[in-house]
Amino acid sequence: MLKALIQSVTLHVLRLLCAGFFLATGTHGTLGVPLSLSKTPYRYTVLDQDLSAALQEFGNNMNIRVNISAEVKGRIRGNMPDLPPREFLDRLANLYGLQWYFDGLVLYVSAAKESQTRMLVLTSIRFDAFKGALDELEISDDRYVVRPAPGNGLVLVSGPPRFTALVEQTFNGLVAEAQAQPRAPETPPSESVLTLFRGSSTMVVRDGLPEAAYSSDVPQKDGVGGKPEPRQK
Repeated sequence: MLKALIQSVTLHVLRLLCAGFFLATGTHGTLGVPLSLSKTPYRYTVLDQDLSAALQEFGNNMNIRVNISAEVKGRIRGNMPDLPPREFLDRLANLYGLQWYFDGLVLYVSAAKESQTRMLVLTSIRFDAFKGALDELEISDDRYVVRPAPGNGLVLVSGPPRFTALVEQTFNGLVAEAQAQPRAPETPPSESVLTLFRGSSTMVVRDGLPEAAYSSDVPQKDGVGGKPEPRQK
């Protein structure tokens, strides 16, 4: 008992130490497609510039296509600190209420107020298969939500427009694929036969319908029982 308690406490402490290390080193959560940026500090000097223009210039300098929503508004006044490009992008997002998502080709930047929430109904696919497809396609992003609702076959999706659009497209594709699968032929129901004994008579009921009646009172010839008497309908 004491040994198990010590092991549990030790494991908890190690988890806390690991979490502290990741926070201290600035390690980020899992993104959909890795946004490969230089570790060299991004030097950006500006006195007064439109936020959209600054983001577009950031993309040009990083050789990344940038799609900026019309809802991204504001101006940058004063110098920004020298930060690695990823941290520079995150700083702008935090300061100006933005969300960004990289789909492998384009960096999409939108206002946080444009975040979308969807409820998807799991019918012909399971959640683990759905989540596995998102991970395999590098769509999943730990910053945004794809969470099953327990017990009722629903999935909650929440994030910027580009993220939710890719999640929905993946979901619809999996549903269409599942519906296109050939179904196994239905097995015909087995025949039910019931024999009823009533005194000297016997009745056969097949699939719930009387079929024939046999009487033991009919004289037997050469050891053969009486003929069946068909039931009059």
